[in-house]
Amino acid sequence: MIKTVSLLTRKPEISHEEFVRHWVEVHAPLAHGIPGLRRYVLSLITEEAGARHDIPMQAMEVDGIAELWYDDIDTWRRAASTPEAKRLHADGALFIGRIKTFVTEENVIIPKS
Repeated sequence: MIKTVSLLTRKPEISHEEFVRHWVEVHAPLAHGIPGLRRYVLSLITEEAGARHDIPMQAMEVDGIAELWYDDIDTWRRAASTPEAKRLHADGALFIGRIKTFVTEENVIIPKS
């Protein structure tokens, strides 16, 4: 199982509330049709935690985090080329101003109980 994690920042002309509304009500339902997509989670930023005195903060603005799970890297690559994924990406271009995506492999330390 692999997971993509994307840090999303809204377009400057869109409020955080408008970004969240579009992301949840319009964009997210488009993910249901993507072949091979096992799980899709939106994490909405509600506030920023305080700075640590021992580690400098990253200089970035993030409005939300998207996590998408696939069986393996090949499934993710195939899914990305489907018409369903292309529709999702085209819609994202309407309200996402910047994105940074990572492909991750989880190392569970404390499992769900």
